[in-house]
Amino acid sequence: MDWAIVTEAPLAVRVHIGAALAAITLGPVAIFRHSRDWLHHGAGALWVFVMGVLAISGLLIPASLFPLIGPFGPIHLLSLWALWSLSVGLAALWRGQRAKHGAEMRALYWQGLALAGLLTLLPGRRLNRLLFGEVPMMGLWIICLVALALAILLVRRRVLAK
Repeated sequence: MDWAIVTEAPLAVRVHIGAALAAITLGPVAIFRHSRDWLHHGAGALWVFVMGVLAISGLLIPASLFPLIGPFGPIHLLSLWALWSLSVGLAALWRGQRAKHGAEMRALYWQGLALAGLLTLLPGRRLNRLLFGEVPMMGLWIICLVALALAILLVRRRVLAK
């Protein structure tokens, strides 16, 4: 692996990657902990902060694929969605709507981080070059396999629910 792809990247990219790693790591502690104790609250507050940093730093990175309006492309919609989800989740918490708060944060963790994480594997993206080097299409194959696995899971859930 050529770590220079990350270490020599622009500051916004390095901040974005660091925030993504922190969010992925903190998420399970904050979101899936059954006990709503000091660890949940501390990890949750830190997770919200790093998710905000992740979303804002994402807006500072020009679209490498499919730029639409200046430096912005479709992937930047994920940053806006993350900021919106954080605000909805926090508003629910402040209103005492714990179930809605939890659902919003869990959805952001799985949908936001998983979808964005998969998109980093697209050929031409920095993390694709880091992980797959000379075989950039490997990222596309992994995305297709994950999409197939999710489709099978959704079909099985629907069949079992009947």
